[in-house]
Amino acid sequence: MASLRILLIGNGGREHALAWKLAQSPLVESIIVAPGNGGTAGLPKVTNDSSVAADDYPGLVELARQNRVNLVVPGPEAPLVDGVEGFFRDAGIPVFGPSKEAARMEGSKTFSKDFMKRHNIPTAAYENFSDYGKASEYLKTVKHNVVIKATGLAAGKGVIIPQSHEEALQGLKDIMLDKAFGDAGDAVVIEDFLEGDELSILSFCDGTTIKSLPPAQDHKRVGEGDTGLNTGGMGCYAPTKLATPALIARMEREILQPTIDGMRKDGFPFRGCLFTGIMVAPDGTPKVLEYNVRFGDPETQTMLPLLESDLAKIMYACAGPVPYLEDIQFKISPKFSATVVVAAPGYPESYPKNIPMQVGQPPQDITVFHAGTKLAGDSLVSSGGRVIAANAVGDSLRAAVDKAYEGVKLINFDGMYYRKDIAHRAFRKEDASDKLTYAQSGVSIDAGNELVDRIKAAVATTRRPGADAVIGGFGGEVDLSAAGHPGAPIIVGAIDGVGTKLIIAQKMDKHDTVGIDLVAMNVNDLVVQGAEPFMFLDYYGCSRLDVAVATSFVEGVAKGCIQAGCALVGGETAEMPDLYTGDDYDAAGAAIGVMRAAQRLPRKDAMRAGDVLVALASSGVHSNGFSLVRKIVAAAGLAYTDPCPWDDPAGGAASLGDALLTPTRIYVRPLLDVLAKTGGAVKGMAHITGGGLSENVPRMLPKHLAAEIDVASWALPAVFGWLAKAVEPKEMARAFNTGVGMVLAVAEDRAEEVVRLLEGHGETVYTVGRLAERAEGGSGCVLKNLETWA
Repeated sequence: MASLRILLIGNGGREHALAWKLAQSPLVESIIVAPGNGGTAGLPKVTNDSSVAADDYPGLVELARQNRVNLVVPGPEAPLVDGVEGFFRDAGIPVFGPSKEAARMEGSKTFSKDFMKRHNIPTAAYENFSDYGKASEYLKTVKHNVVIKATGLAAGKGVIIPQSHEEALQGLKDIMLDKAFGDAGDAVVIEDFLEGDELSILSFCDGTTIKSLPPAQDHKRVGEGDTGLNTGGMGCYAPTKLATPALIARMEREILQPTIDGMRKDGFPFRGCLFTGIMVAPDGTPKVLEYNVRFGDPETQTMLPLLESDLAKIMYACAGPVPYLEDIQFKISPKFSATVVVAAPGYPESYPKNIPMQVGQPPQDITVFHAGTKLAGDSLVSSGGRVIAANAVGDSLRAAVDKAYEGVKLINFDGMYYRKDIAHRAFRKEDASDKLTYAQSGVSIDAGNELVDRIKAAVATTRRPGADAVIGGFGGEVDLSAAGHPGAPIIVGAIDGVGTKLIIAQKMDKHDTVGIDLVAMNVNDLVVQGAEPFMFLDYYGCSRLDVAVATSFVEGVAKGCIQAGCALVGGETAEMPDLYTGDDYDAAGAAIGVMRAAQRLPRKDAMRAGDVLVALASSGVHSNGFSLVRKIVAAAGLAYTDPCPWDDPAGGAASLGDALLTPTRIYVRPLLDVLAKTGGAVKGMAHITGGGLSENVPRMLPKHLAAEIDVASWALPAVFGWLAKAVEPKEMARAFNTGVGMVLAVAEDRAEEVVRLLEGHGETVYTVGRLAERAEGGSGCVLKNLETWA
């Protein structure tokens, strides 16, 4: 290969990092950076040239010809979307960057989303809009959280993640009518909000072959803890622990290679660096957030220090007359890299420029990359919002981050701002690396919540007089009087199952207690709405009917009905050998109750900040979280017939399995008595089932209030103490009841009366917190002293 004379277009931190790495190649003779910045000016082999405007493409071609340039590297997205590659291609000069057609993957989010749908590449569900009125009407019908994206280029800022319905409508107006992002907002993509951890993958491509750098994690929000406005990126680290070899292989198989193959099949093969933003859901499923058609910033400053191979050789293999990336050595350092961005005061909103700066000489393994800087004579001054960044490489992520912050100390200018928590998510996960999550056991609470959101519209179409057809609460109700039966009561229904607790019952050959569980899960959901259960129906499905097992199970159902004061009026038994195997069986049930309109709960309009939260003790794990329980038991190498691994097995159980099969407590009789005797003292109740305190308590609250719960106000039962050794506290509060089966919101002046009545029924009662005004965008359940569960 002949010596390379490179024209690098751009003036940011990404371009400084590219020039820095390219200059290290023995193949590179010279690099012109147009226009460059204060950092590129001091690099060996590098010359800044501002004689031609960055968007004067014919002028840049002429500059390249005059300097016998034989490789062009456009840094930013705008020239690529404008088609700069074509200008140089026509002049016979290779370009490391995609064609104008391929650059539509970043230039139009509408185009890229439609591309992903066409090629079955996993991404969030979405709708495209070029008409503000239609987009606004669509938003009014959407009940789940969304992301609104300006379809065109917006310097990495054209994305709004609204926290409320009102904020979504305002954001849409800002983009489409007020032109907050200029012409980029002529059209928008409205897509489902994805929960999880975000990854950035930079991939070298020659149209067919793809070679990727290790996944990195950017920090988009301006404030610590990922708060505040979106920015172009306040810091980055790589590699991420989240990106296991199995996940990387899956992303390559399901996303990266299908993307490159799809672009080639569609007639615009990609040559250059493809940036793929990916969200990894809690259950490990990766989905594409967006594509960029160039190196990311600050990902480039983070990743290139880990690249041990020759960057110039890689680029030419992608851009040259005959692509041969497949034959190029691609070696990555096993170390870690972290970058901390230092911004101007006020960024990402208005900020001053031309601030005098001083930058000290960094030691080995620390590199300072300039972005918004320029030379004013011999003096360095700021010229942008993200001004400069410190990068460091270390043997561990902690070492890399610590050294990067040492690099920040070398930088000095008035008002400089930087985040002090770069890589905080990695350290949080690192501290809990041995902890299990519900998602790791194959159960996704987020997926369940997403399903409810998605089916709400279909359910709403079944609305009829007396029934509002709204789901997502603890049960459903029909006002028979409003439905055409004057004088009839309101009836309430609930349906539920026992879940994978049945597997333990089958292993222990003990089936009566899970029958009680089935009733409890349903009638407890009824009573929190103020209803008295009066009838129950069960369903029992199996591979083959074992009469003794089925009889034991139904006898348990009958015991539960007696405790709840309702009649077992019917059921269904089904043998399905093609669906179940061996001794497997599953069970579901439905409870029906009645209530007076005046007794309906929750009474959200009556709730006030200061209302007291009263909790009733659970009898054990109840009937949720058993997929995770079983995973913990397996990881501990225990059998269900083994003695309990905690000190005080529930009820003196003979074995671990017996303790875990302690049936769910039925709260119907004491709660109905309290409702009858205290009038309006109780304003709401939450049955703590799947989703734990975090997900269930907010279901009874109005949007402006939050439950502040001190988890240290009750002793964590021994079974949960044992489980907590394998599960981090936040996940404990989301997967299990943690010793609290019911939470009541009670008027402050009636709390003692309610507690006294409940204790009179033999309930163990805790006063666990109060209602408070909810912070904007804040959680509906704020758990204090979670660290006591660690």
